Amino acid sequence: MTSIAKPFYHADHVGSLLRPPELLAARLQWKAGALAKDALRKLEDDAIRDAVRLQEALGLNIITDGEFRRENWWIDFIRQIDGIKISEPDQGAEFKTSHQEGSGYVPLIVETTGKVRFGGALMEDDFTFLANCTSKIPKVAIPSPTRIHFHSGRAKVSETAYPDMELFWADIVAFYRQEIAALEDLGCRYIQIDDPVLTYFLDDRTRGNLKAIGEDPDQLIHTYADVLNRLIEKRKPDTQISMHLCRGNAQSAWIVAGGYMRLAEAIFPVVDVDTWFLEYDDERSGDFEPLGFMPDGKNVVLGLVTSKFGEMEEKDALKRRIDAAAEFIPKERLGLSPQCGFASLDIGNRVSMEDQRAKLALVVETANEVWG
Repeated sequence: MTSIAKPFYHADHVGSLLRPPELLAARLQWKAGALAKDALRKLEDDAIRDAVRLQEALGLNIITDGEFRRENWWIDFIRQIDGIKISEPDQGAEFKTSHQEGSGYVPLIVETTGKVRFGGALMEDDFTFLANCTSKIPKVAIPSPTRIHFHSGRAKVSETAYPDMELFWADIVAFYRQEIAALEDLGCRYIQIDDPVLTYFLDDRTRGNLKAIGEDPDQLIHTYADVLNRLIEKRKPDTQISMHLCRGNAQSAWIVAGGYMRLAEAIFPVVDVDTWFLEYDDERSGDFEPLGFMPDGKNVVLGLVTSKFGEMEEKDALKRRIDAAAEFIPKERLGLSPQCGFASLDIGNRVSMEDQRAKLALVVETANEVWG
């Protein structure tokens, strides 16, 4: 691929924002059949315009729609893919709070029931609306295809449709390539792939879950790296692809713990994204040594500011941590953001609108002082 300069801003955010209460209420009405879809979309439009104004006022150059049209970070996208069915779980990994207490959230099951086919761009209308709302760079986030496979493995992939798993992955790659190309045709040049599933390889419990369904975690991580590379390798030279990793973010709860070293060599120098968004807001994330596996030219946005809780970070402490990370990767290739979105589920994390604004402002202010 031809290498050209792509804009990199040292202050960024993952994407999702707290939904206004009136939008949450409207979504409940829509689910109950008491509100038309067009009426819900108009309310979403108004809320997105407000979210764009907030981001621009704070000085952010990368703008998202707050994921206001989504129930959660992945389900609305993946449920629209031809050949995919989503069902209630019969087992799963329960999300944990920071105190190791169960939150009661268990991931839904994704089943491939037929051939995966591209039926048209899923994000076309959402991107077009966002792009028309801002003069800054609009960013679209899409869930990684690893979310389609990880929790159930081969068992939930139709053997009739896919007697050979390589045929399955080939169709998955083809679908994502077409979605990315369709977004590019609309003018989108910043696409983020959200892949918290990759962090599940860091935790013995979730690795054990893989073994229980007949998957070899040490082999599967290489399969995922190959698939991710194949789906982005046809992108336009000026399209920036970022990848976000975190360890779970559901109503301030998390699912796994462990530093990045267990996947660093298999993923960081292999998956050819331009920018990595890495969770680093508490001790669950480990140290910065794995950043030494990043190849030259790759950027890392450090998720040092937590979106899980309202307590504010100290600016000087953030600067010290940035300096610590710069021992392993040049500081000019580092950025700062919250560790994840503020509302990976529509209900959102246990923070207030004021907390959210203050934390995003802290990101911008700290980045301006560190990098100018």
